[in-house]
Amino acid sequence: MIEQSVCIVGLGLMGGSLASALQGQVKQLIGVDRHASTRQLALSDGVVDIVTDDLSFVVRAVDLIILATPVQSILQIVRELPILRPDGCMVMDLGSTKEEICAAMGALPDSFAAIGGHPMCGKETAGYHAADADLFRGQTFILSRNGRSTRQIEALSISIIEHIGAYPMFLSADEHDLIVAVASHLPYVIAAALMHRAADMEDERVWSVSASGFRDTSRLAGSDPRMMLEILLTNRRAILSQLNQYQKELTGVSKLLEEGNEAMLATWLAEAQQQYSVYRQQKMRSS
Repeated sequence: MIEQSVCIVGLGLMGGSLASALQGQVKQLIGVDRHASTRQLALSDGVVDIVTDDLSFVVRAVDLIILATPVQSILQIVRELPILRPDGCMVMDLGSTKEEICAAMGALPDSFAAIGGHPMCGKETAGYHAADADLFRGQTFILSRNGRSTRQIEALSISIIEHIGAYPMFLSADEHDLIVAVASHLPYVIAAALMHRAADMEDERVWSVSASGFRDTSRLAGSDPRMMLEILLTNRRAILSQLNQYQKELTGVSKLLEEGNEAMLATWLAEAQQQYSVYRQQKMRSS
């Protein structure tokens, strides 16, 4: 990595954390961000060597561009890259959905090498102020090949992932979007729905009575709604499929409650507890 000049576009939570983790580990680290305050902080913190709000100003001088903006912005930049950098370069992204991004990457000219990426970590708070060099440590970092993926971009991506303490996992774009619909996007929708249900009661005692169960289940509702809106819309098909399956689960348990079927309810709860135990064991082994 030390021989590469890297440009990170978007210095929010993900991009800022990656810049902090790569600080001093590459030949040159350039940041691009539209917010003047973020640019000033990143430069004063020594996280980047150069910072600007103009991608066209720096794109011709870098080996690798890492796109850490919202999904729709990533798509727009990928489409503009052939004009901004006609001779091509290496491109990677950190977007939360992959099918549309990988399709756009695959349509780049042959002079480009590109790979989709998604670190499976985050916080409810967004922005540079929440960035943390250790954000990726011990976490899974998904890579998705496309028509412009090469051995060089794969090797460099794996090197970056291992350096920041994460674990690479290759998934196709459609596999990624289906799996994260269950593991990441569905939980957000459930948390948001829970907050709506509690607020619709119009009884402030709900907040006083609520404890750790409500807090832990509703936590994701505090995520940036603009970011989540893009995620929901760009992974709509997979999320709808998983919502339909989730609704079937709710319908099933509703029926058991209506019937007062104690035996089947006990079995359903015990199975969920067992599945949670398996999940926790697997997470502990991978950490």
